[in-house]
Amino acid sequence: MVRPRKCRMVEAEPGTTYFKPRAIPLMQLEEVCLGVDEMESLKLKFIEKMEQEDAAKKMGVSRTTFWRIFSSAGEKVSDAIINGKAIKIEGGDYKIHKIRG
Repeated sequence: MVRPRKCRMVEAEPGTTYFKPRAIPLMQLEEVCLGVDEMESLKLKFIEKMEQEDAAKKMGVSRTTFWRIFSSAGEKVSDAIINGKAIKIEGGDYKIHKIRG
């Protein structure tokens, strides 16, 4: 039996939900979908400069789960930047929760 997925805690819905390369019409671009939980992992690690264990606690997941979310986000963002794809931010298993440091 598969273990149910645990909901990830994020501070807020993203203010911006779409990024695309400049001067290329959207119709001509492939799209990468980045989950809200994946975006939160990038924010915690790179913007807030948190260690993996602290970031995992803040999101309410284990360190290994945080690493999987973070790694997936990094792959998707890298693919979009290197291959000139649009990034759409939506979905993921998350719950909005004002998280205290």
